[in-house]
Amino acid sequence: MTRAIREHITVEQEGIIEIHDPALSVGTRAEVIVLVEQPANEDQPLVSFMGKGKGCFANAAEVDSFLRAERESWDR
Repeated sequence: MTRAIREHITVEQEGIIEIHDPALSVGTRAEVIVLVEQPANEDQPLVSFMGKGKGCFANAAEVDSFLRAERESWDR
């Protein structure tokens, strides 16, 4: 059976992380996963994401051009 220990810690100098738990037995094998909190980047407006994803359009003119080409292909 796996037992989980969850602690919020602060990384010390040189990237050192310490976990202290008296319930841990000496010699017991454990897997450690470190999830690092990243500060939210609130400086970017939503419009800055336009055209960044695959298949997205950077502006309305590109959308119009794509739709026009699609409609023309239907008539052929």
